[in-house]
Parts: sequence; structure tokens; C-alpha cells
Amino acid sequence: MNINLTMIGQAIAFFIFVVFCMKYVWPPIMAALQERQKKIADGLAASDRAARDLELAQEKSAQELREAKQQAAGLIEQANKRAASIVEASKDDARKEGEKLIEQAKAEIEQERNQARDALRAEIAAIAVAGAEKILETSVDASKHNEMLEKLAAEL
Repeated sequence: MNINLTMIGQAIAFFIFVVFCMKYVWPPIMAALQERQKKIADGLAASDRAARDLELAQEKSAQELREAKQQAAGLIEQANKRAASIVEASKDDARKEGEKLIEQAKAEIEQERNQARDALRAEIAAIAVAGAEKILETSVDASKHNEMLEKLAAEL
């Protein structure tokens, strides 16, 4: 065997192998590589979009949280104002009720005072009639005496 013939045979076999690989093996491998490259690029783009979406969602949630806090603060402020107005109204009602009770008590005191005066006048009149009877040793007409006492009471 000749070394040159072996080399030419190997070169032809190698050339056939390269042609076979370029026609049947290389295209599926290249297609798989391109498909893999495309998937990686799509994955990176999706990752970027997801990161942007996450940022937007975080900003939106932060904004909504700020708005909710502001609304809560407004509601608390309104509730405090309402509570203060209710307390103030209750104080006014209590003050009015107290004044009303004081007026009623004063009226009752005045009424009892007048009743006591009338009772004292009646007792004084009875004592005066009894004293006058003892002094005069005669009977005094009670109806005339009552008329005289009513005149005196009217003058007073």
C-alpha cells in the first residue's frame, strides 16, 4: 500500500464526511442554536419587561398606599371634628339642662317660701286674734279679721 493512496482515500473520505455533515448535520445544529439564541433573547426581553412591570406596579402600589393614607388621615380628622362637635353639643345640652334645673329649683324655693309666708301670716293672724280676745276679753269676728289681714298682706 502506498501512503499517497491512503492519504488521498482519507482526504476523499474526509471530504465526503464534511459534505455529509454540511448537508445533513450542520443545518439542524444551526437551527437548534438559532432557536436557543432566540429563546434566550426572548427570555431576556421578557425579564426586562417584567422588571419594568414590577417597577410600575411598585410605584402604583406606593401611590395607592399614599392616597389611602391621605384618605385615612382625612377620615380620622373628620371623625375627630365630629367627636369634638358632639362633645360640644353635649356640653351645651348639659349646660341648658343644668340651667333649667336651677330655674326649676328656684321656682320651687320661691313657691315654698310663699307657702311658708302664708302659713306664718295665718299663724300670726290666729295668734293676733287670740291675743286680741284675751286683751279685750271678748270675741273678735274672724271674717272681719281675715279681711283686715288680706288688706295688710296686699300692702306688704
